[in-house]
Amino acid sequence: MSKHPSLQQQHARELRRNSTDAEKWLWQRLRNRQLLGHKFRRQVPIGPYIVDFICLERRLLIEVDGSQHRQQEDYDEGRSQFLAMQGCRVLRYWNNEVLQQGEAVLESILQALLAPHPNPSPRRGEGLRGPTPF
Repeated sequence: MSKHPSLQQQHARELRRNSTDAEKWLWQRLRNRQLLGHKFRRQVPIGPYIVDFICLERRLLIEVDGSQHRQQEDYDEGRSQFLAMQGCRVLRYWNNEVLQQGEAVLESILQALLAPHPNPSPRRGEGLRGPTPF
């Protein structure tokens, strides 16, 4: 492994340093295995994308979107389809939803953690090529 982080890794670090208030609030409740003992990571590169939060064990991704995402719905849909093809479930929340209805957001994340995974992992040899956190 190279000692020098890739541009994508550098960008992920920058996103961690510049988190929105909603991302900060949610991270304080996801970190340190606070939800049913599941470990979450934040700003993780997966293929060409960087996801806000991920529970690798359950292949559950959480995206917290700001108003800029209203103009990029097609991009977000393509991104969600790509991630689903990698065997992931994607939950999306608006910033204001996290800040104003945070407990309801946490409850829906808990329900997703408890639910059986609707998309099984790709079989060996299928899906994303190259290193992934899976």
